[in-house]
Amino acid sequence: MARSINRKCKCSRGHLCPISRKKSHFSTSFGHRNYSLYVNRVLKEVVPQSGISSHTLDVMNTLINDIFERIATEACNLRHLRKRCTLTSEDIQKAVHLLWPEKLAEYAVAFGSEAVHRYVHS
Repeated sequence: MARSINRKCKCSRGHLCPISRKKSHFSTSFGHRNYSLYVNRVLKEVVPQSGISSHTLDVMNTLINDIFERIATEACNLRHLRKRCTLTSEDIQKAVHLLWPEKLAEYAVAFGSEAVHRYVHS
Protein backbone atom coordinates (compact mmCIF):
# COMPACT_ATOMS: atom_id res chain seq x y z
CA MET A 1 0.00 0.00 0.00
CA ALA A 2 1.30 3.46 -0.86
CA ARG A 3 2.27 5.89 1.88
CA SER A 4 0.45 9.17 2.20
CA ILE A 5 2.48 12.12 0.96
CA ASN A 6 0.78 14.68 3.17
CA ARG A 7 2.44 16.50 6.03
CA LYS A 8 1.37 19.10 8.55
CA CYS A 9 2.28 22.68 7.69
CA LYS A 10 3.65 24.86 10.47
CA CYS A 11 1.53 27.86 9.61
CA SER A 12 -1.73 26.24 8.56
CA ARG A 13 -3.02 25.36 12.03
CA GLY A 14 -2.59 21.65 11.54
CA HIS A 15 -4.21 21.32 8.12
CA LEU A 16 -2.72 18.79 5.76
CA CYS A 17 -1.05 19.96 2.58
CA PRO A 18 0.76 18.05 -0.17
CA ILE A 19 4.56 17.89 -0.10
CA SER A 20 4.96 18.58 -3.77
CA ARG A 21 2.68 20.16 -6.29
CA LYS A 22 2.93 20.36 -10.02
CA LYS A 23 3.88 23.80 -11.25
CA SER A 24 1.71 25.18 -13.98
CA HIS A 25 3.33 27.19 -16.71
CA PHE A 26 1.41 30.25 -15.47
CA SER A 27 3.12 30.27 -12.07
CA THR A 28 6.50 31.26 -13.52
CA SER A 29 5.29 34.10 -15.73
CA PHE A 30 2.57 35.38 -13.39
CA GLY A 31 4.97 36.82 -10.80
CA HIS A 32 5.72 40.14 -12.46
CA ARG A 33 3.15 42.87 -12.87
CA ASN A 34 3.06 45.72 -15.31
CA TYR A 35 3.10 49.16 -13.67
CA SER A 36 3.18 51.19 -16.91
CA LEU A 37 -0.26 52.69 -16.42
CA TYR A 38 0.59 53.87 -12.90
CA VAL A 39 3.96 55.32 -13.94
CA ASN A 40 2.21 57.30 -16.69
CA ARG A 41 -0.46 58.58 -14.27
CA VAL A 42 2.11 59.75 -11.72
CA LEU A 43 4.22 61.39 -14.45
CA LYS A 44 1.18 63.28 -15.77
CA GLU A 45 0.35 64.48 -12.25
CA VAL A 46 3.88 65.71 -11.63
CA VAL A 47 4.75 67.09 -15.09
CA PRO A 48 1.61 67.33 -17.26
CA GLN A 49 3.38 68.42 -20.47
CA SER A 50 5.95 65.62 -20.40
CA GLY A 51 5.84 62.06 -21.77
CA ILE A 52 7.91 58.89 -21.47
CA SER A 53 9.26 56.49 -24.10
CA SER A 54 8.27 52.83 -24.11
CA HIS A 55 11.87 51.74 -23.46
CA THR A 56 12.09 54.00 -20.40
CA LEU A 57 8.71 52.67 -19.26
CA ASP A 58 10.06 49.10 -19.52
CA VAL A 59 13.10 50.07 -17.44
CA MET A 60 10.87 51.65 -14.79
CA ASN A 61 8.66 48.56 -14.73
CA THR A 62 11.69 46.30 -14.25
CA LEU A 63 12.98 48.56 -11.46
CA ILE A 64 9.65 48.52 -9.62
CA ASN A 65 9.35 44.73 -9.90
CA ASP A 66 12.93 44.28 -8.67
CA ILE A 67 12.40 46.53 -5.64
CA PHE A 68 9.11 44.80 -4.84
CA GLU A 69 10.76 41.38 -5.02
CA ARG A 70 13.67 42.43 -2.78
CA ILE A 71 11.37 43.89 -0.12
CA ALA A 72 9.05 40.88 -0.22
CA THR A 73 11.93 38.42 0.08
CA GLU A 74 13.51 40.27 3.00
CA ALA A 75 10.14 40.65 4.76
CA CYS A 76 9.47 36.91 4.41
CA ASN A 77 12.91 36.18 5.86
CA LEU A 78 12.12 38.43 8.83
CA ARG A 79 8.76 36.72 9.28
CA HIS A 80 10.48 33.35 9.29
CA LEU A 81 13.08 34.52 11.84
CA ARG A 82 10.29 35.74 14.14
CA LYS A 83 8.61 32.30 13.73
CA ARG A 84 5.32 33.89 12.64
CA CYS A 85 2.80 32.80 10.04
CA THR A 86 1.54 36.26 9.10
CA LEU A 87 3.44 38.93 7.23
CA THR A 88 2.78 42.26 8.97
CA SER A 89 3.39 45.87 8.08
CA GLU A 90 6.15 45.88 10.68
CA ASP A 91 7.99 43.21 8.68
CA ILE A 92 7.70 45.31 5.53
CA GLN A 93 8.97 48.43 7.29
CA LYS A 94 11.92 46.60 8.81
CA ALA A 95 12.77 45.11 5.41
CA VAL A 96 12.81 48.60 3.87
CA HIS A 97 15.09 49.83 6.67
CA LEU A 98 17.45 46.92 6.07
CA LEU A 99 17.59 47.32 2.29
CA TRP A 100 17.79 51.07 1.79
CA PRO A 101 19.94 53.86 3.22
CA GLU A 102 18.69 55.44 6.44
CA LYS A 103 17.19 58.68 5.14
CA LEU A 104 15.61 57.08 2.06
CA ALA A 105 14.09 54.30 4.19
CA GLU A 106 12.58 56.83 6.60
CA TYR A 107 10.95 58.74 3.74
CA ALA A 108 9.73 55.53 2.08
CA VAL A 109 8.12 54.23 5.27
CA ALA A 110 6.55 57.62 6.05
CA PHE A 111 5.09 58.10 2.57
CA GLY A 112 3.95 54.47 2.40
CA SER A 113 2.19 54.69 5.76
CA GLU A 114 0.53 57.94 4.74
CA ALA A 115 -0.64 56.44 1.43
CA VAL A 116 -2.15 53.41 3.19
CA HIS A 117 -3.84 55.67 5.75
CA ARG A 118 -5.35 57.82 2.95
CA TYR A 119 -6.52 54.70 1.08
CA VAL A 120 -8.19 53.19 4.17
CA HIS A 121 -9.97 56.42 5.10
CA SER A 122 -11.19 57.34 1.62
